[in-house]
Amino acid sequence: MTDESNSASLTQPGASLGGGGSTGKENHILSFIKDNATLIALFALVIAFSFADDAFFTARNLSNLSRQVTIIGIIAVGMTMVILIAGIDLSVGSVVGLSAVVCTLLLQAGLSVWVAIPLTLLIVGGGIGLWNGYWVAKFNIPPFIITLGMLTIARGLALTLSGGSAIPVTDSVFPIFGGAYIPPMASGVVLGVFVILSVFSVFRQVQQNRQYGIAVNKRELITNALVLIGGFALAFYVFTGYRGIPMPVAIFAFIAFAGVYILNNTRFGRRLYALGGNEDAARLSGINVFKTKMTVYTTISVLAALSGILLASRLNGASPNLGIMFELDAIAAVVIGGTSLAGGSGRVGGTVIGALLIGVLNNGMSLLGVVTFYQLIIKGLIIILAVWFDVIQKRK
Repeated sequence: MTDESNSASLTQPGASLGGGGSTGKENHILSFIKDNATLIALFALVIAFSFADDAFFTARNLSNLSRQVTIIGIIAVGMTMVILIAGIDLSVGSVVGLSAVVCTLLLQAGLSVWVAIPLTLLIVGGGIGLWNGYWVAKFNIPPFIITLGMLTIARGLALTLSGGSAIPVTDSVFPIFGGAYIPPMASGVVLGVFVILSVFSVFRQVQQNRQYGIAVNKRELITNALVLIGGFALAFYVFTGYRGIPMPVAIFAFIAFAGVYILNNTRFGRRLYALGGNEDAARLSGINVFKTKMTVYTTISVLAALSGILLASRLNGASPNLGIMFELDAIAAVVIGGTSLAGGSGRVGGTVIGALLIGVLNNGMSLLGVVTFYQLIIKGLIIILAVWFDVIQKRK
């Protein structure tokens, strides 16, 4: 609620000064809760699991939790862009499995990791992304149908190429990407650099808003600053207290930061919001809808392929069954993070919080010994509640 609306409420007939002030404070609180519901839920879960099990809030467990989140988190960054343009990609889980199989087969064929990884990203990620994007953008076929078909095709290819069995890796360099750690001292330096870049990004966003005459939301700015300070304080505790930053976490952080920058500070990011808001209006305003959709679907497939490679690296081998149901976890992270399934509204920062919430939920329930079947039920209910909350907000 703006200062102008508060002033207006005080000048209405029959409104007392005390009553108006109280209502204003209540509205501010409700607005804060609404805008930061996912963050509040994450904070509450962390506190609850910390009291429920002493092993939860240890540097070792939180480090392992962060590494587990990265695979879904990387995919979710791309899924945010897809859902922003009112699309969907159900093939990402199968792309994870296929890319893991292809990369390990290339390594077994004698190629070095520096050749096998780029080839996998290009052939599997780029190829499938261009295929999905072409059918969606050129023929306007619903992305649900195209990506559902690719889900089956990619899984079938993974099973065919692997013969339905796991493929081990003997390359000594490959496990570094998914299993190595940046030393604690170097991790502190890396975190410091990320703090500086984050502050610079926020400062530049404020400058741009003022340049274009957009009001700066001070409450949102303060909230973001507190989250930034708290997040990096926790990161220092975790990563300097246990072996350093896991390599996949560093890669995920870089991709998430790049995603935030692209959506907030580039023309391409503004095109995604415009396209998701109204595709016809975006086309009439001169946006190349075909090129934009092709780029978005290629991006998410490449990120899914990267996740598959990191997962195979961490496991030091590949299975054609890797990535099953990953698409649902990625979509859940995006929706829980506040991105609208109708398109045109959402943030990568919210998606990261959504991915962390799912990771904390999985980790905490596992520590407490909750049966896997019940975990699936709980996650499903959370997804439904998140979508319901999004629908309710749009009706207001």
